[in-house]
Amino acid sequence: MDTRSRSGNVARAGSVGDALSEPLLLIGGENLPAVDHGTMQTFDPANGEPLAEFPAAAAADVDAAVGAARHAQPAWGAVPPPERGRVLAKIARLIQERAHELSNLESLDTGKPLRQAKADVQVAARYFEYYAGFADKMLGTSIPLGPGFVDFTTREPVGVSAQIASWNYPLQLGARGIAPALVTGNAIVVKPAEEAPLSLLALGRLAHEAGVPAGVINVVTGLGTEVGAALAGHPGIDQMTFTGSVAVGTLVMQAAAHNVVPVTLELGGKSPSILCQDADLDVALPTLATAVMQNAGQACSAATLVVCHSSLKDEVVGRLCERFKSTTFGAGIDDPDLGPLISTKQLARVEGMVADARSAGANVVVGGKRATGSNLEGGCFYEATLITDASPEMTIAREEVFGPVMVLLTFDDDEQAVKIANGTGYGLVASVWTHDLSRAHGFAHAIRAGQVYVNTYGVGGGAELPFGGFGKSGFGREKGFEGLNSYTQTKNVCVKL
Repeated sequence: MDTRSRSGNVARAGSVGDALSEPLLLIGGENLPAVDHGTMQTFDPANGEPLAEFPAAAAADVDAAVGAARHAQPAWGAVPPPERGRVLAKIARLIQERAHELSNLESLDTGKPLRQAKADVQVAARYFEYYAGFADKMLGTSIPLGPGFVDFTTREPVGVSAQIASWNYPLQLGARGIAPALVTGNAIVVKPAEEAPLSLLALGRLAHEAGVPAGVINVVTGLGTEVGAALAGHPGIDQMTFTGSVAVGTLVMQAAAHNVVPVTLELGGKSPSILCQDADLDVALPTLATAVMQNAGQACSAATLVVCHSSLKDEVVGRLCERFKSTTFGAGIDDPDLGPLISTKQLARVEGMVADARSAGANVVVGGKRATGSNLEGGCFYEATLITDASPEMTIAREEVFGPVMVLLTFDDDEQAVKIANGTGYGLVASVWTHDLSRAHGFAHAIRAGQVYVNTYGVGGGAELPFGGFGKSGFGREKGFEGLNSYTQTKNVCVKL
């Protein structure tokens, strides 16, 4: 028994607003401090000032959360599927009812513009709404073996799902994993990123308010090197979902492998957009500019690599420069075009990669430095940046920057365009812009990416679209019907009559 349940600063799961005023761990249906009462702070990236204090959990807290999940899972898995669906539908309704509160919380904690935080809240609600409809439709199959046999399959929950979410879209990414795991009868332990933990703490409390039983959803905050590592290597988990960097994803996979635990990994991208000669630039360029500046470029599916036909280069560069120069900056809650990067560490990374590109001979056409101004002091702001005259082999053209930095390369024939698009090592999202549908289908077939858009760009797309990558972008699929596969196991039953 966790003795913290007897302390004076423990309460039942409370309101969404408590996630900012009094962030606490959510373990077994109770709001708890860390076992050693350690704390951390999350900072407002717009000014560097402390935003909230939250528990710095330890391995003992992870053990308690996994224990609570293991205890709660059998009963939740036995709940009739229609009832589980109704609980998810209520979570969706509560998210929408608290949209103002949640979007403000997300904007403050991550720095993203308020309109983007509002969109994230609606996407989070949509995940629960979408997966609620699958509760009573997880069908098995009948396999004909001939007279004398009845053979069929069932889909059962894996058990306890451990989920580590990234800091760039914490509420949306958390909902993306929690909803399908929940509807299929699993219990969950979530570890939010230490840079932005508040919205997932709020989501955990809201889920309990919607009727999720105690222990089915647990939220444990703290350092990735401690809490994340303890969770990934815990022998009590049955499945792992991770969103983050390639380096950390590799460590997570290694830790889970010691217990032979399956892992779903989404590890980023360098998403290419091919602009053919007949591309509608009036549609393509505003779309791609938005897709590289969304959340200050801190998106695994950001449109960071434009592969442009050489005949269009001058026009494309001119238009993009005009758009980037008109960008507005400010705190996310003030709803500018560009909010701050998440931290000084991330700002330094972006600065370093652009500086290295300059040294290697690339041309920084616009941007390429910190954004300054009277309202930006103390914040992690970086200008929208366009880089040309890079080679496909340069780091800036191959690796993920995670900032508002777009690299433009040119091609003269389709084979060259495909080679550039597939030359990054990643394979998450791509787009093709042409009115020639035969050509578009050819590109879609040849490009190694989990999602290929034609004459549009989805930055991950809706809840219905399977999402995941090739190569260094990871493996497994989230979202859509395929997103349920990570959270169920197929059992075959063979009966001789």
